Amino acid sequence: MSELTLRILFAVVAAPLALVIVLVGGAPLAALLAVVSALGAWEFFRIARASGHRPLDDIGIALAGLVPLALHAQYLGLIELRPALIAVVALAVLTATIWLRGVEGQPLGSAATTLLGVVYTAGMLSFGYGIRYHDIVRGYDVVGAHHVALGPLSFGVPPGGVLLIFPMVVTWASDIGAYFVGRALGKKKLIPSVSPGKTVAGAVGGLAASMLVALAYARGVLVPMANLGFTPWGALLFGALVSAAAQVGDLFESLLKREARVKDSSHIIPGHGGILDRFDSLIFVLPLSYLLLGWLPIPVLR
Repeated sequence: MSELTLRILFAVVAAPLALVIVLVGGAPLAALLAVVSALGAWEFFRIARASGHRPLDDIGIALAGLVPLALHAQYLGLIELRPALIAVVALAVLTATIWLRGVEGQPLGSAATTLLGVVYTAGMLSFGYGIRYHDIVRGYDVVGAHHVALGPLSFGVPPGGVLLIFPMVVTWASDIGAYFVGRALGKKKLIPSVSPGKTVAGAVGGLAASMLVALAYARGVLVPMANLGFTPWGALLFGALVSAAAQVGDLFESLLKREARVKDSSHIIPGHGGILDRFDSLIFVLPLSYLLLGWLPIPVLR
């Protein structure tokens, strides 16, 4: 079976499932983010080891998986994630290096790569849960759900789910625009030492595609389904910044792999490489989107 066939088959199964989980939210979304974060942390530590570091893999992977679940527990009112609690967990990792690494076990690099791995994966991807339950739609998921009729069936599309899909769609538009424009017009390399395949034309194409899709999504989806609007310039700005973040995220992961001299973060996804290969852009996009979505949208009065 060819790599392209594997890519298509995986996308046909995974994309609808991920869409349903995003719309449902709650525990399924937290569980999905926990699995992705834990696997992403495992890949990050794999890359770190190939670069000569010695992270505390088991501890980092466990923490990465727990972060999205802890956010869900906080949303349910079961716990409160205070800064002091986060600081104590980080200090516990530093303490563990005393016995698990010692003087000769690269304790500084071990502690640093372990904490960075958790922040880079779970810390950033968990902003997806934050966007799903963003303050601008919190408490509006049930009463504000937009009902869609599909034959004899009718179901509600929650505003929070629509909001989370927004940066995801804009990121995909950036990737697609960069790919096709880069292939058609790309001559000058963007940063060949980091990613030889990326071109200046591709970067501009991704930027333009993201801006157009952001404008279309803001007007055609957010307004009717989430009662949220953007000014035209606000939507274009959102698209441009998300595209820039997506491309930088892709370049950063390429930089890590270049140092480790590996082609893919892993081969866990059929035809797609690893978790980080597929989520590297969203790792940079989701925190920025959470911030922008607190500034740019305008409630639509009906």
